[in-house]
Amino acid sequence: MTRTELHLEKPKSKIMLVSIILLSSLLAIFTALYFYSQSLITIEAPKKELGQKIVIQLPSGKSVFTYENLVVKEDGKLFYKGERNTLDLTGGIIVYEEWE
Repeated sequence: MTRTELHLEKPKSKIMLVSIILLSSLLAIFTALYFYSQSLITIEAPKKELGQKIVIQLPSGKSVFTYENLVVKEDGKLFYKGERNTLDLTGGIIVYEEWE
């Protein structure tokens, strides 16, 4: 027998081909479902009530634009308490004004 005759007589494995296609399609479906489920999950921070917009006119002539609930009066002093810092605004005049 020649090589071509051996090759032609060799039984072809359709089961192997079908199983590879089935396995790859299942893998594709699971990957798509994973990314779809990740896109559905959203984490949102709670919204703070900041109050009205105000402008604080400092004695030096500078202005601080902030919100009413971030300004605190303690012991006769005026403080700005933000997320990361605290500023002393003593002597400043609070003006209720809309700003952009």
